[in-house]
Amino acid sequence: MQSAPATRREIPGATVARLPVYLRALRAAAAAGTDVISSEELAQAAGVRSSGLRKDLSFLGSYGVRGVGYDVEHLTEEISRELGLHREWAVAIIGMGNLGHALAAYSGFATRGFSVRWLVDADPAIIGQTIAGKEVISFAQFEPFADDGVIAVLATPPGSAQAVTDQVVALGIRSILNFAPIPVHVPDGVEVRKVDLATELQILAFHGQRAGVEA
Repeated sequence: MQSAPATRREIPGATVARLPVYLRALRAAAAAGTDVISSEELAQAAGVRSSGLRKDLSFLGSYGVRGVGYDVEHLTEEISRELGLHREWAVAIIGMGNLGHALAAYSGFATRGFSVRWLVDADPAIIGQTIAGKEVISFAQFEPFADDGVIAVLATPPGSAQAVTDQVVALGIRSILNFAPIPVHVPDGVEVRKVDLATELQILAFHGQRAGVEA
């Protein structure tokens, strides 16, 4: 495999969104004992076109060997480094309702380089409870270090999402994953990713309906 860091360009957001998919496919290939994978095989595993995959990886300065493919271990390391997964990220789950409980118990965080370090809630009836082996704390007890690389996961009711976001930003956190079904506003320099499960289900319903009509 060859890399050309000097020619690396700004990576588009759409490409960044696909890198975790490639990484998952590469890890599955490695677990199956595959050392080298072709762009066609990797694209099929990731559910994309091989031409699009090659273009995405070119933004990393990564090019497979013609007629051979990509070294699985090397490409896994490249993508992991680009995604910032060479370090462990501390995660704070805020809002310990049903969704917060489920996220706290999700074992996939640890296997992908994310450590759930805090469970936070404002309800005195919930504060002090132990969920998935961790004690729920209040915001007054939540004291992350600005350089910790903290990601806040908002699992709050919609009515409190913005206020919680403001508190999180005031603590110096610059990365937020928002599960609340409303957009939140943040200052420049803060990155928010929104996860709207209802919207995703509606999109699937649309495609399911179309498939039924075409059949």
